Amino acid sequence: MTADIAPATDLGRIDVMRPWLGEEEVEAVAAVLRSGWVAQGPRVAEFEAAFALSQHARHARAVSSCTTALHLALLTAGVQAGDDVVVPSFSFVATANAATYVGARPVFADVDATTGNLTAATIEPALTRSTRAVVVVDQGGVPVDLDEVRALCDPLGIVVVEDTACAAGSTYRGAPVGAGAEVAAWSFHPRKVLTTGEGGMLTTQHAAWAERARLLREHAMSVSAADRHASLLAPPEQYTEVGFNFRMTDLQAAVGIVQLARLPEVVRRRRELAATYADALARVPGLRPVADPAYGESNFQSFWVEVESGYPLDREALMAALAAAGISARRGIMAIHRQPAYARAGLRTGALPVTERLSDTTLILPLFHELGEDQQARVVDVLRRSGRRT
Repeated sequence: MTADIAPATDLGRIDVMRPWLGEEEVEAVAAVLRSGWVAQGPRVAEFEAAFALSQHARHARAVSSCTTALHLALLTAGVQAGDDVVVPSFSFVATANAATYVGARPVFADVDATTGNLTAATIEPALTRSTRAVVVVDQGGVPVDLDEVRALCDPLGIVVVEDTACAAGSTYRGAPVGAGAEVAAWSFHPRKVLTTGEGGMLTTQHAAWAERARLLREHAMSVSAADRHASLLAPPEQYTEVGFNFRMTDLQAAVGIVQLARLPEVVRRRRELAATYADALARVPGLRPVADPAYGESNFQSFWVEVESGYPLDREALMAALAAAGISARRGIMAIHRQPAYARAGLRTGALPVTERLSDTTLILPLFHELGEDQQARVVDVLRRSGRRT
């Protein structure tokens, strides 16, 4: 169906997401520039220590992106070429790419219809004799039920990697998400609630895994660049294996330190905005908003809505109606198994009905720290007007 909504000509555009950055971040970057040390160095170490403390992790290693953090997580967990790695298809493509980078085979599992996350029940049919790891995703910030997944995987010797890309500030059973994971990967992309522009973090409970990640992110160099440059007589370095250039800069880390201090306020505001959406949409038949699971709280990195059959418009028509009103929305999470890079790869994929339905029927609504009351009301008004049957 098409939407009968007049184009917005006198109203400002409402973006789906904007990072919350201020003068503190500007000054933090300026201080790094004035110091003369802009590569990986003291600010990165400070950010790692603060992030580990805040997320209840024993070790943290800052890297260039969440994708590189996932890559290192699988390597440090012992995943090798020829292994199977169970992943959700309902995720950003990087979740599957990381398994491919290490020579493993991504095996796609379906997700829970309410949370959009893997569960023990959806993982079990995807397990094979070659399964070495399972990557669970806190999709859109909604925490995965990690305990039940580990209860399935741990006795089988299968490592559970938590893809916490979207979930800084979310909680699981009263603790930060990722706190109960053997290894987790975080994103600081501008669409996330904590941003460094680009960047990521690996957290783990294992000292040996953290040390290997530290080496591998810097070409597997025995002496870090920071230590070499700090020495008048630099010690010789060795390269014990083939590593990578996955480093974060001090410029990024300086922003991350400020953003980490803002995190509680950012999450509080996002949950406030999400509650306003949920209350308003409760009176709109055919729209099902994402919600907290019983075991945790989301940071609402994304506020997604499923457009059900009872709504007069389909997802595409509703997005067009929002766009006509000057409101930017986004299609919901992709189904990776449908993407050309994986559809033509001949991977083992069972039926994924929930993944395909959610990928076809969900959309992400505007939600960011400085979203105004009048702006949110505009979004809700379009959703309500579009939901009226003529």
